[in-house]
Amino acid sequence: VTTSAACEKLERDRNELQVAYEGFLQKLNQQHQDDLAELEERLKQFYTAECEKLQSICIEEAEKYKAQLQEQVDNLNTTHESFKLELENRHSEKVEELKKEYESSFSELKSTHESERKSLEDSFKEKQELLEKKIDELKSENNSLSEKLKLEEQKQIAKEKANLKNPQIMYLEQELESLKAVLEIKNEKLHQQDIKLMKMEKLVENNTILMDKLKKVQQENEELKARMDKHMELSRQLSTEQAVLQESLEKESKVNKRLSMENEELLWKLHNGDLCSPRKLSPSSSSVPLQSPRNSGNFSSPAVSPR
Repeated sequence: VTTSAACEKLERDRNELQVAYEGFLQKLNQQHQDDLAELEERLKQFYTAECEKLQSICIEEAEKYKAQLQEQVDNLNTTHESFKLELENRHSEKVEELKKEYESSFSELKSTHESERKSLEDSFKEKQELLEKKIDELKSENNSLSEKLKLEEQKQIAKEKANLKNPQIMYLEQELESLKAVLEIKNEKLHQQDIKLMKMEKLVENNTILMDKLKKVQQENEELKARMDKHMELSRQLSTEQAVLQESLEKESKVNKRLSMENEELLWKLHNGDLCSPRKLSPSSSSVPLQSPRNSGNFSSPAVSPR
């Protein structure tokens, strides 16, 4: 009877302990769930704050890189513009120098041509005046000779009248007249030959002068051709350099467009939240079983014996 009463008492105590143990387990499970929910909420807040920080850092870095890229693009544009302006200035200076050289050479040639023309005109006027003087002198001599011939003819007529009766004197006078006619003819021929010689000498002088001028003009023409060839070569070189610069400018503009597009794409991604979103960084609550630090010792302790 005592053992049965003791067994019944022990059974009742065991049932009470079982009920108390189940209630304690439920309370511990509820507290564990509350701790898990609180920890999950804290982790969510922590990760959202970290994600916002990272997003702000990424936006600041992107803005900084955008500013650096824009500064580099501006520097490239300024250097390119300065180089382009320098090349244009050099090209215009070279063109102006060539124009000035051409104008100076043309003015020199024109001045030399004018001076030579004036000198030739002066020499021609001088020679013409000399020839006119000689012609006047020859005319005066001719007039004096004609007057002398008239006087001689008058004397001869007088002598003929006086000496009509002397045939030998008449024969000699005829011979003298024929000799005078022959001398006059020879004098005329000599005078014509002198005139021809003077004309020939003048033509030879003019020919030599013209040949010298032709040589000078040919040399100047060759020099002008060489200068024109140099000018054409410089213009071709400058055109090729301008084409190369245009190609480099187009390449740089393409690179700038590509960089601006990439920068806009990065900014769009940052504003739309494609980078470092909170869903990707927040851990799942069911993946890792967590325990409360305060109640972790209850699970590790052994079960209490009824004794």
